[in-house]
Amino acid sequence: MRNFRDIINADRVYVFDGAMGTMLYSRGIYINRCYDELNLSSRDVVLSVHREYIKAGAQIIETNTYGANRVKLAGYSLEDKIHDINFAAAKIAREAAGENICVAGAIGPLGIRIEPYGPTSIEEARGIFCEQAKGLLEGGVDCFVLETFSDVAEIHQAIEAVRSLCDLPIIGQMTIQTDGNTSYGTSPEIFTAQLDKWGVDVLGLNCSVGPHIMLEAVEKMRQVTKRKLSAQPNNGLPRQVDGRMFYMASPEYIAKYAKRLIQAGVAFIGGCCGTTPAHIKEIRNTVTALSPGRSTPEIFVQEHSKPDVKITPREQKSKFARKIANGEFVSSVEIVPPKGCDPLKMIESVRLLKEAGVDAVNVPDGPRAQSRMGALPVSTLIEKQVGIETVMHYCCRDRNLLAMSSDLLGAAALGLRNILIITGDPPKMGPYPEATAVFDIDAIGLVNMVNHLNHGHDIGGNPIGEPTSFFVGVGVNPCAVDLEYELRRFDWKVKAGAEFAITQPTFDVGQLKKFLKRVEHYRIPIIAGIWPLVSYRNAEFLANEVPGVVVHPSILERMRKITDKEAARLEGLAIAREIFLEVKDLVHGVQVSAPFGRVDYALEVFR
Repeated sequence: MRNFRDIINADRVYVFDGAMGTMLYSRGIYINRCYDELNLSSRDVVLSVHREYIKAGAQIIETNTYGANRVKLAGYSLEDKIHDINFAAAKIAREAAGENICVAGAIGPLGIRIEPYGPTSIEEARGIFCEQAKGLLEGGVDCFVLETFSDVAEIHQAIEAVRSLCDLPIIGQMTIQTDGNTSYGTSPEIFTAQLDKWGVDVLGLNCSVGPHIMLEAVEKMRQVTKRKLSAQPNNGLPRQVDGRMFYMASPEYIAKYAKRLIQAGVAFIGGCCGTTPAHIKEIRNTVTALSPGRSTPEIFVQEHSKPDVKITPREQKSKFARKIANGEFVSSVEIVPPKGCDPLKMIESVRLLKEAGVDAVNVPDGPRAQSRMGALPVSTLIEKQVGIETVMHYCCRDRNLLAMSSDLLGAAALGLRNILIITGDPPKMGPYPEATAVFDIDAIGLVNMVNHLNHGHDIGGNPIGEPTSFFVGVGVNPCAVDLEYELRRFDWKVKAGAEFAITQPTFDVGQLKKFLKRVEHYRIPIIAGIWPLVSYRNAEFLANEVPGVVVHPSILERMRKITDKEAARLEGLAIAREIFLEVKDLVHGVQVSAPFGRVDYALEVFR
């Protein structure tokens, strides 16, 4: 069993499963049957549905117990089977889930009105919910999801019932109508405040409406709570076709709205009526592409290598690594790979860097989601034809785990040693926004993978023979908007095996100093990024359109005042030199970018 509170506290988006009833109906089980009773009579059918959703990418599955309470089961004369049905449902889901997938005990409304709108007292309602929750708890659920409630008084009793039995996390989900309110007329702002006050761990919406209306309600909910939000919309609104009701929305449509719901603040996303494993698969793909840093498979580095594996010491990995290990200041210049297939101009410019004594050439990997010559072949060409070391950037955006493993083994065979691991800019930033992103893992996961290879085995622990000898670097942003999150990710990168870090272009030395103070206990070499501006427009572009780059207002103002092209370039060069002088005693080296491929501009910073 997993600790669901750890999942709630994680900065990631998690995927729920989809409709159980829809899937059971598709298997020929008609609606005159009690679907909850199938946990006893047709457990293999229920098990197969759970497994299909897990295969599609669901990370949390719900038990088949939406209506498994005394009131609803009495309609099928099954009220004496309450415990058995709920217990069996939890066991079935746990069997499908194993240890890596979470099981949520599903509890729906009673189907009757409670006081003050009906004859059932709140004490009676709470007792009925307790009966159901006991069976689920004993069956081994990781959390409870109270779903499809319209009456806040009723969900309150469900919350109280679960709380009286255990301290497992509770996800409380209301359902709304097309006007955005519950059938009782309660607005999202009101029921959100109530659920927050009652201490549900995650609050959200499910069922009744499609994603469009749900999105509008979620945006209102986000304004009145800081708790994690969940959303499980129906597959659009049902339509009548030849006398039958169908949910018509495509998986792609649901995935598109999943993206919008996540951007609105939803951390737990799934589907309700009409959704299938096909919809969940598209949602999972969207989650992976949208939030790569929040959807990383856990890859663990073995603590000890096999006795016959000889690990390369850091100082022996490359000349670049040796200088850093010896405490020497290193210099590097970042060049942009060519757009076409002719590397001649780039090669000639790199020769200037070698002649000037620059230690290494940084080769970005599809920066800003641009289509350019690959970093791996470019790095190989430079090292073979020019004889200067490269720092090959490698991003997670474009390749799955198998492709990354193949690339890295090939890079090692070609003699490449220095690597800077980055997650990568999403395709929507580039000229081909419809291109798909992979993001099987993010930079943290990839550092883990490379560390595996450096220890002589792949991510599955299988030996690869001679280990790789990569000198592993990572990116870091001292001016991140959410610095605490950036620091947590930096901590994970270091623990995964990062050996040095390169910052985003530095335009605020004060902020860099604060960051260095926060990370000094790691004793990991930091290389400062420096970008010589060429114009005010260039400064504006970096400040507004390049993720992670923060240009201090004073720098923008300096560049704004200068209109002459050459004067602006000289001012940008002066700023870069000032920054270089301020940081050179604080860091282990600098990476100077060559704007528009002009390495001569970059070299002027060192002069």
